[in-house]
Amino acid sequence: MDKKILLDVQNLKVEYALKGKKKVSAVSDVSLNVYENEILALVGESGCGKSTLGKAMIRLVPPVSGQLYFKGVRIDDLDTKAFMPYRRQMQMIFQDPYACLDPRMSVRDIVAEPLDTYKICESKEATTQRVTELLEAVGLKEDHLYRYAHQFSGGQRQRVGIARAIALNPAFIVCDEPVSALDVSVQNQILNLMKEIKEQYGLTYLFISHDLSVVRFIADRVCVMFLGKLCEIGDTELIYNDPQHPYTKFLLDAIPKADPTQRRASRLLLPGELPSPVDPPAGCRFHTRCPYATAECKNTEPKMKQVKGRMVACHMFD
Repeated sequence: MDKKILLDVQNLKVEYALKGKKKVSAVSDVSLNVYENEILALVGESGCGKSTLGKAMIRLVPPVSGQLYFKGVRIDDLDTKAFMPYRRQMQMIFQDPYACLDPRMSVRDIVAEPLDTYKICESKEATTQRVTELLEAVGLKEDHLYRYAHQFSGGQRQRVGIARAIALNPAFIVCDEPVSALDVSVQNQILNLMKEIKEQYGLTYLFISHDLSVVRFIADRVCVMFLGKLCEIGDTELIYNDPQHPYTKFLLDAIPKADPTQRRASRLLLPGELPSPVDPPAGCRFHTRCPYATAECKNTEPKMKQVKGRMVACHMFD
């Protein structure tokens, strides 16, 4: 059965203005599909544009060009009022569970805010009841209602963030490194909770992370990003067991191996420094660090093509 596309991203480009006339190209001509009820992971080095792409996909940052189609409807050119019905279907779980919670508001008011904005409940009592249900869904209790963010642990605060994200019964949630600020012992609890919530509410996630071990545990598909461009997209086990793009191979080889028998005496080391997004290299943006780069790589930008059951942007497969 064919997968149903929830979000269709076409040729998306996002730039940030710097001092003077310079601009940094955070996302450059990115096209991808997000399917209903999947967890699509977005991975890459810090500064490659992962968070910007995620925010642009739900219109938290404005794209310079490109199109966004949500359930077949183009949403990037809608005005604020026309976009409101779609806004409630797209939510976000942020990286820092403390910074994203207002310290002056109780948990009850934090989770109730989207409910009040969209006038979901008919009374204050009904809102409190709904908030209580949401807190219980993420493993918190009714007596947490009137506590404040500083009274919770990091894992509990992230549970509050998840409760707020699911309050409006969205279809799509961007998860921006949701466990990177948590202790390792707590990360697994939150990841399991997110999986349970996904199944219970029929959600679709874009899961942004630099932790490839976490991604393998939670994601159905993986999208590898380098300097604002996509390198490789495919099913998780396919990518991890048989990576095709040179950059993907370097990333996966850098994952620490717990089993000593799986460790190699020599590991692939990524040469050179990350190029500046203000002045990215011509051709393939990875060519300055790629040991297989040719003259074509330096002059011509590679296009995405089908390679062994996934999409890869590399001239080796031309």
